Amino acid sequence: MSFFVRGRRTRAGLVFVLMMNFSIAACSRQSAPLPPDAATVLQAIAAADPAKYPSLQETKHWSNPYLVIRPDAVGLITGVAANEEQILKPEEVLHALVRLPKSAWPYGRTVAILVDEKATASEQDKIAIRRSRGIVAGDLQGAQVAINWIPTS
Repeated sequence: MSFFVRGRRTRAGLVFVLMMNFSIAACSRQSAPLPPDAATVLQAIAAADPAKYPSLQETKHWSNPYLVIRPDAVGLITGVAANEEQILKPEEVLHALVRLPKSAWPYGRTVAILVDEKATASEQDKIAIRRSRGIVAGDLQGAQVAINWIPTS
């Protein structure tokens, strides 16, 4: 009977030593650095230069990213994608801007925003637009991206 007791102690000791080795190895591993957040990445783009902006009458010639805020989504239009509109959720705008090449920012770190609110919009649509506008504007301001608000006609 003493053989089984001694064998159990030996196994228990061995298991304890192995667990300690794995614990030490796991703690000593260096974790990979976190990728930079979107605001940090956007800082690599030069600050906005209003002298380069087209006049308000020439907004169709805007070359930087152009956002259209609607009740159900935010449209992102850039010259990079042959003026195709990318449909985004308000929370996705900053991450979509980060993926654009530097050539998409000839005026520096600025975007144009048009709020597409129809005069006949329902109260629910008006609330959705205000919510989206707040999220997008807050994220952009937090990332130090200048906003050129385009007036609706």
